Amino acid sequence: MLIEMIRGVFSGQSIDFASVVSQILATLFVIFCILPLHECAHGWVAYKLGDSTAKYQGRITLNPIVSLDLTGALFLLLFGFGWAKPVPVDARYFKNPKRDMAITAVAGPLSNLLASFVGALIYVGVVVAAKFSLPIIVHDFFIAYISINVALAVFNLIPLPPLDGSKILGAFLSNRALYNYYRYQNVIVMVSFFILLSGVLSRPLVVLQEFFANGVLWLAQLPYYWLGLL
Repeated sequence: MLIEMIRGVFSGQSIDFASVVSQILATLFVIFCILPLHECAHGWVAYKLGDSTAKYQGRITLNPIVSLDLTGALFLLLFGFGWAKPVPVDARYFKNPKRDMAITAVAGPLSNLLASFVGALIYVGVVVAAKFSLPIIVHDFFIAYISINVALAVFNLIPLPPLDGSKILGAFLSNRALYNYYRYQNVIVMVSFFILLSGVLSRPLVVLQEFFANGVLWLAQLPYYWLGLL
């Protein structure tokens, strides 16, 4: 994201201004529209499974002000991954706490994948309507939007706390293992933070992100093929 572009400037690389603007606009759109959707999905699913905590706190909403986390937004702009204010979830209200917590957790990444798919559908439609001649800034905006959403989905599915993937993993742990997980959660979070910063997972994440992004774009083209527009 922006930190990579800044490094490029200092290393003497040329920067495409239109591409920078489209990246910033796409990121801001995700911050104010999609991150609230991610958190709203968590809260809505939790509510449907019996936990009204998010509803009573007014967190089942797409209002960006309610979900905005300035640090998370800055991280998304600079590094390509970020977060909103997490929706409160109380597993004590679930009939099956481990299973229902996992279902609630997976709702967030799924909302990002759905958002990327909708964006891809619109992108392909615009390409067809423009007869395959789009301004660079429009093309780059859609590609950045799709890529950011896919990256957020993949990143959040990493089974490390406090990411959604750790709660999904919890559904497959024994009660004893889950107890130890919560007992040492603070230590695990610190270790996870250093693992993420080390870059060890960078290459696998890039491969997964490219795979899902290409898959989303391929699926988005199918309706247009069926209609004979491609």
